[in-house]
Amino acid sequence: MRTADVIIVGGGIMGASAAFFLRQRGKSVILLERDLVGQKASGTNFGNVRRQGRYLHQLPLANRARAIWGALPELIGEDCEFIASGHLRVCYTREQADRLEAYARDARDYGLDLEMISANALRDRFPYIGREAIAGSYGPQDGHANPRLTAPAFGRAAARAGALVEENAEVLHIEKVGEDFRVEVRDRGIFRAPVVLITAGAWGGKLSAAFGEPVPISVHGPQMAVTEPLPYRIAPTIGVSTPHVHETVYFRQVTRGNIVYGGSTRGPASNETNRASVLPENTLGQMEQMRRVMPGLAAVNIIRVWSGVESYMADDLPVMGPSGKVPGLYYAFGFCGAGFQIGPGVGDVMAELIATGATSTPIEPYHIRRFAAQG
Repeated sequence: MRTADVIIVGGGIMGASAAFFLRQRGKSVILLERDLVGQKASGTNFGNVRRQGRYLHQLPLANRARAIWGALPELIGEDCEFIASGHLRVCYTREQADRLEAYARDARDYGLDLEMISANALRDRFPYIGREAIAGSYGPQDGHANPRLTAPAFGRAAARAGALVEENAEVLHIEKVGEDFRVEVRDRGIFRAPVVLITAGAWGGKLSAAFGEPVPISVHGPQMAVTEPLPYRIAPTIGVSTPHVHETVYFRQVTRGNIVYGGSTRGPASNETNRASVLPENTLGQMEQMRRVMPGLAAVNIIRVWSGVESYMADDLPVMGPSGKVPGLYYAFGFCGAGFQIGPGVGDVMAELIATGATSTPIEPYHIRRFAAQG
């Protein structure tokens, strides 16, 4: 198959899920991935399936994605190790607690119910939390999943549904010729479709710039690590809240016993060499913060570290929606290290938008035209 209704460039969680949901809507699809589906940022992130802490305007999208996470076995035949174990944010100061309370109050209007927990109740419920934590905000329906499994599972489901999934397919050039896009792939020739969806992550900005829509994108590497296995005790994903409602460290325990952790500290990465690095000082600094949250981890050993190439926009918002210049061209990239949870929702929304011309979930803040207006 060399032609389809839609060509998707980029086989991460956004592209793979969009391919699946487009097939559910009866559209023929070609998914082009330069390496392997889910190999880049979609497979190297922390695996947080959280709504708590997101911008309020992103909660409708996060809620849509959460419904998909809960239905994965029925939709794609795999659960991707998703566990609705809860998501707990703790804080150390009254100012931080006030911010958590304000966010919980505002988020309720968007369908997200968070429970505020005081210091004594926090340790009664989660006895491993250290004495410095004075309060917590708990989202019982959030949780975590395995990022190494999720995008490939969507890719396989899309293929079973009839999508053509082309791995090791490097896109060399895209241009619009008449009513169709002409997509040149190394060693595989030309593919054509009237619609192209770019979900190429850290490489999305280069493709949008080729269509006259440059964006202020940068790349960084998450600083991830995992410990030796321990007795399974920690159910929720745990993070620390700062005054800006961001986590400085976050961690989760998988049922095998290992603790996966990371933080807001980033490392060097390049979308030219496709390489990213873990800095030892970041790993050790995050470990110290994790021990502050949970002193019982003082003697645990780190057994592996990793990173990936993630894309970040200057305004901390993704690019998502139709092109502002080229009919039939759509974007979904630049999710600023926070795209895993919303990934299936992004795929579903983009499939709806492409198939019907509209979406029931608001995505206007993410339109690429916001950068044209700044210029």
